[in-house]
Amino acid sequence: MALNGMDVVIAVVVVAVGCGLTYVSLQSAFRRAVAELRLETERQLNAVTSALKALETRVAELNPAATVRPTAVPAPAPVAKAEAAAPAAKAAVQQKAEEVTPEMLVVIAAAVTAFLGKKVRIRSAKMLQSPYEIVNPWSQQGRVFVQASHNLRSR
Repeated sequence: MALNGMDVVIAVVVVAVGCGLTYVSLQSAFRRAVAELRLETERQLNAVTSALKALETRVAELNPAATVRPTAVPAPAPVAKAEAAAPAAKAAVQQKAEEVTPEMLVVIAAAVTAFLGKKVRIRSAKMLQSPYEIVNPWSQQGRVFVQASHNLRSR
């Protein structure tokens, strides 16, 4: 059974039209799926936002002193006292930055409670160092030197 030129052209046109129709139908299905996912994401975001607002009001009810705190402006210290107290002040600032405040513990507990769906109790919490504070420049340079010493041959 031999195919003539006209049969081949018709077969190619039919395949091309089929591919085109498949592309159009898949594209519309994809757009519908994206629209549904977008709506579902917006619903979830609205639910999380409302839960967060409820938690914020709950935290405000539990700890009203934390939400309304007057900020006191410190009086300028004399220069001589500031220079003498600089190491002590630096240590106090570092100590204050490392400790976890009770307000932060309340917020963490509320977030975990909202996530798990049941009341939680935080028994301990501590601040961790960021990876950038841990890196020793000498150690980093040593690792760079070792990695650069490897011979990588292209095959």
